[in-house]
Amino acid sequence: MNIAIKKFLHFPIIRIVVGIVVCFSLFIVVQNFVSKPFFYNIIEDKNIADTLIHLVSFLVLLSSYYFLFRWYEKREIKELSIKHLPKEMFGGFIIGFSAISLSIFVLYLLGYYQIIKISTEDYSLELFMTLVVAALIEDLFTRGLVLRELENWLGTNIAILIIMLIETYHIFNPNTTLFSFFTSLCWGFTMSMFFVYTKRVWLPFFFHLGWNFAQPFYGSNLTGLDDMGKIIHSKFEGPVLFTGGGVGIEDSIITVFILFSIGLFLYYRSHKEGKIIIKKK
Repeated sequence: MNIAIKKFLHFPIIRIVVGIVVCFSLFIVVQNFVSKPFFYNIIEDKNIADTLIHLVSFLVLLSSYYFLFRWYEKREIKELSIKHLPKEMFGGFIIGFSAISLSIFVLYLLGYYQIIKISTEDYSLELFMTLVVAALIEDLFTRGLVLRELENWLGTNIAILIIMLIETYHIFNPNTTLFSFFTSLCWGFTMSMFFVYTKRVWLPFFFHLGWNFAQPFYGSNLTGLDDMGKIIHSKFEGPVLFTGGGVGIEDSIITVFILFSIGLFLYYRSHKEGKIIIKKK
């Protein structure tokens, strides 16, 4: 292969574009032209069919990423290593769920949160699998691909700053406020640190999943969405700065403080353990 062409194909930005285009295209094609026609044809219950469609989509995303970069970069795909999967799976989910739970507890103590009833009628496995696929899309591409490439190219600190700016796309979600911009920056920082600390997607992915599951679990909107099901039907009443308003509990100053504190702790640990990549000029 011509050296100039090889350098072009392996330029970090090109690898990012190729990874996103190939993997996401396969995801869309398989979901819309294979999974949906197949499962909708053989299963009458749409909730069961959609659950299986999401499961296939999950596997397609992971496998397409794995095999593409095994072929493209001729390397071991360490960001998908399952060596520490159980610890990172349970640890990530518990930390994510606990962060939201702590925020809810503080709101309860302040008198801004009230439980009305507990019911699983409005929640389903299909909704949970929607969260799984949505979290994987963001963490596989934003952390596993974009952050990894930028970190190796520009160093950890610059890569984190870029990811923080990328994450501000969340301000286009429903019901966002000016504070949501700050929330998005903190989210980008802390989620980046989960990857920087482990160099794998599993910890940020399962933290993300626990974080997203906890919000509708406690009856909160999820990133501005109010149709993600509820388990604890509740009432949030208080200053928007504390309750998060229409965005949900993740936009509460309490939640953001917890989130940012986790990120700072991980940055400290990463720096202490030599996991911060510094590019010399």
